[in-house]
This record gives sequence, structure tokens and C-alpha cells, in this order.
Amino acid sequence: MAAGAKANWCPDRADIIYIQHSAHAGKEMPGIHPMLVSSPRAFNEKTGIVIGFPMTHAEFNKDNPFAVAVQGPNSEIGYMLAFQPKSFDWRERKAGRHPWGGGHDSILTAALAKLDAICGISQP
Repeated sequence: MAAGAKANWCPDRADIIYIQHSAHAGKEMPGIHPMLVSSPRAFNEKTGIVIGFPMTHAEFNKDNPFAVAVQGPNSEIGYMLAFQPKSFDWRERKAGRHPWGGGHDSILTAALAKLDAICGISQP
């Protein structure tokens, strides 16, 4: 298990977690990165899958209209990539708690709004 994970732990909606993103291809992010969870705990627990948005600290995302800036507790800036929603088997990829924790509802709302603008999810 990843650092911070416990046997009965399960990611929940609006949590930021660490999860392995490899294997990857093209412009996808490789390695272990933070992820903002969009799927609810009940889904994650039942299916073993987590759905969310990867986070990066790459400064070039500052001007990306499809990234949501989030400030961490030490004024560190991360960017949630609303244009790269992911689903992963969180148990097999050894997901774990991220120091920024949970309760990021406003950031999740902003990321989902950007995804809707891209995909037209709320369109009839």
C-alpha cells in the first residue's frame, strides 16, 4: 500500500490521493501523481475503481483554460487537469492519502464544469 493508506481506507469524492498513472502513452502523465477524486466512496469501495482528475505542478498549466489551479497548505500550486479524466483500479495501483486531504468540493465543481464545457455532458 502507498504511504498513508490503511487496510480499511477508501478514497472519497473531493479527496486528493496519490495513485500510479503508469503505464502511459503520449502526453499522459507517467508515475505516481496526485489525483482529485470525483467518484463517491460507495462507488469506489464497491467497484475498486476510482474516477478523477490528475494533478500536476507543471507551471505551463497556469494558462491552460482546462486546468484548475489549487493552492496547497504551504502556498504550493497544483493544477487539476479537467481535460484528462481518469479511472483506475485504486487497490491494484496502491492509492494512498495525499497530504492535502479531502474536502476539495469547490475545486471538484470547477473541474467538472470544465469537463462539461469540453464534453457537453449536461447537454440534452
